[in-house]
Amino acid sequence: MKIALGPVQYYWSRVAMMQFYESMTEAPADIVYLGETVCSRRHELRLPDWLEIAKMLADAGKEVVLSTQVLLESGQDLTTMRKIAANEDFMIEANDMGAVHCLDGRPFVAGPYLNVYSGPTLELLSGLGAQRWVMPLEMGREGLARLQADRPQGLRTEVFSYGRMPLAFSARCFTARHRNIPKDNCQYVCMDHPDGLLLETRESQPFLVLNGIQTQSALVYNLINELDAMRELQVDVLRISPQSQHTGEIVQLFRQVLDGQLGAADAFGSMLPLMPAGPCNGYWHGRPGLEQMVA
Repeated sequence: MKIALGPVQYYWSRVAMMQFYESMTEAPADIVYLGETVCSRRHELRLPDWLEIAKMLADAGKEVVLSTQVLLESGQDLTTMRKIAANEDFMIEANDMGAVHCLDGRPFVAGPYLNVYSGPTLELLSGLGAQRWVMPLEMGREGLARLQADRPQGLRTEVFSYGRMPLAFSARCFTARHRNIPKDNCQYVCMDHPDGLLLETRESQPFLVLNGIQTQSALVYNLINELDAMRELQVDVLRISPQSQHTGEIVQLFRQVLDGQLGAADAFGSMLPLMPAGPCNGYWHGRPGLEQMVA
């Protein structure tokens, strides 16, 4: 199995982003996804900057994929998506069907936001040029097993295996709303929260994380203990979602488990102090997502 580093979901400064990807040239990740998938107002990096980073990572031996925005809200968003789709140097992760059709049959990755839950949908996307698909986060092991049995020949499977789960997108910016300022004058307050803004219940229990127009899980989805099951299901790629600290160490622990250098339980224990919140894996087991199931 290969390890993929998903697109950064948060708004980091240009310097922080550049330093992060420079450090990832040495990380044992095989695939790196690049691009702004959440909000077009996050403008520290533009498409030429992403292409520059992509070239740096490609020169370091990484497979680079450019991700498109999930929720398009303006003509400018559409123009940017078309420019990304027109790129001929790197594969595209299509996060909505508009991006799929813009690719006009060229090879692409079907992102998790396409919500693939059936064999006919996989067949359709494969016919449109999908080389790899990413399992929806809410899907569990049993659902994946059914789709793997009907998977079109040559189509590879990727599973979101670590990180705060992106659960929903909205036209409203909840981080700006928290500051009582309008979305159109948000003052880029997302940058004050490099791992999102934690939302707690009245009982002070972690519930959700606000990340601009995106809502995430408060807990960190972690499937390090499920790698043997994924091997049995013939999963090809594990996706790790970047966090502001310790991403390289997380990638290294996944690699050590995959290579048989470290047991999954030991790696899981080593991860706990590196995570921004506690673990969960409920969706994988067909349970509520915030639960942590133990085999």
